[in-house]
Amino acid sequence: MKNILLALFMTFSFWSQNILAQNILFTDYAAYDIRNSNLSIVGKINGTLYTFRSYGKECFLDAYNDQMDKTATVILDFFPEKIYNVRFVLFSDKMMVLYQSQEGTRITQYAALLNDKGMLQKSPLKVEEKRTSFFGTNDKEFFASAVSDNREHIMVYSADNKNKTLDFTGYWIDASTMKVAKKIKFKYKASDMIANSDGLMSDSGTFYLPVYTLIGNRNFSDEYSMLSIHKSESVFKKVSLDVANNFLEYPFQKLDNKNGKIHFASFYSTERNGNNEGVVAATFNLNSQRFSAPNFLPFDDEMRGEASPKKRARALNEFKINQLIIKNDGGFVVAAEEQYITTQSNFMPGFGFYSFYNMPLMAQSVREYHYNDILLLSYGADHHKEWHKFLRKDQYSQEDGGMFSSYSIMNTGGGLGFLFNDFNDKRSRIQLTSVSADGGMNMGYLDAGNHDDPDWLPRLGKQVDAREIVVPCLRKKQLCFAKIVL
Repeated sequence: MKNILLALFMTFSFWSQNILAQNILFTDYAAYDIRNSNLSIVGKINGTLYTFRSYGKECFLDAYNDQMDKTATVILDFFPEKIYNVRFVLFSDKMMVLYQSQEGTRITQYAALLNDKGMLQKSPLKVEEKRTSFFGTNDKEFFASAVSDNREHIMVYSADNKNKTLDFTGYWIDASTMKVAKKIKFKYKASDMIANSDGLMSDSGTFYLPVYTLIGNRNFSDEYSMLSIHKSESVFKKVSLDVANNFLEYPFQKLDNKNGKIHFASFYSTERNGNNEGVVAATFNLNSQRFSAPNFLPFDDEMRGEASPKKRARALNEFKINQLIIKNDGGFVVAAEEQYITTQSNFMPGFGFYSFYNMPLMAQSVREYHYNDILLLSYGADHHKEWHKFLRKDQYSQEDGGMFSSYSIMNTGGGLGFLFNDFNDKRSRIQLTSVSADGGMNMGYLDAGNHDDPDWLPRLGKQVDAREIVVPCLRKKQLCFAKIVL
């Protein structure tokens, strides 16, 4: 498929400016098998956009110019056959790729350094390996990574949660020498079942790991703490947030190096197995290493009624915080999405969008993935609520992990754009909704009207420039990438 340029003349009001048109550029198609392949949008180096894909036993790094014409393909022949959790870290003139592989009953974490053309610079670094069960891998056995905004500090780590104990092992990687600069091991014991959020790395080289307990039927948290360690230290420090007699659900953190803070937000309940009653917000000061006093901000009746007029008390129980967007005035916007999984018995395949990609077999029960409305909550610097909005959507699919559901978010600095598939039609369409500073919204569709249009994967999209977002697209067993320029 040749590059297609679509000028969609829809007027979107953003925070401080109007967008008169959007240009969409598609790459050519490449062979791709959704069942056993990997893909990733790497980003830009020196004006060249890179994407990653695998097909069969081969892995490729594709380079594109501004018109999304392919200028080069690099075969990454140093990759093992089975790879997982591929992450690219971009520098001004090079890139590091972190990846895991399954080799027999072991999961191995690697790091490799490539130049700005995607060429391997030295033999990959074998960071660590862990034994997995005979019957396959488990998410708990995978490694994770944390990278500072300035790219000066990179850590690969494993955090294994076993009942009330968290076993942590971390490896600082020196990008200049491609060696492990330091290794740290730590065991943390909690009062109840323990869990952790993604680790955060500050520009000063301090690693932060949010940990919390899980109790009750809804897995609420009655304890929340921040563990931290600097590269020069050997022992973790612990600071706890005072949640009083409240219970947290899906704690979320956002590192703000510019203002020296970690912003925290979570839904909360005053009962152990109760309904979500509001948002709790706090900040963690990177200098003083202390939490501010948390603000508990209850949902109002208006918002509950908009969420679900018939079940107001339970209306927001299935919403999960996905993003915190930090505003220049010190306030923030919470973006949460209603998402849940159900099962259906006596299943007849083919009722949901995109079912043909996975072709679920006849079974006694089948998992159904629901990704519905997006809730936006705007708070000022004093954590006073300014406005709320619901972005309406109803996304349903079977046995696919919801891969065509959810959304991408684009922050131009002057506004927010939400890109998602609209399933409410004979065929899905791509919707782009813009949100203004006062909560005003404008909606429009990105649809060329061609039955050969690919199926978009918005949740895998990535913003690659101030006004550009790239989204992978599928058409049967073919893959392409679409770039939207606002």
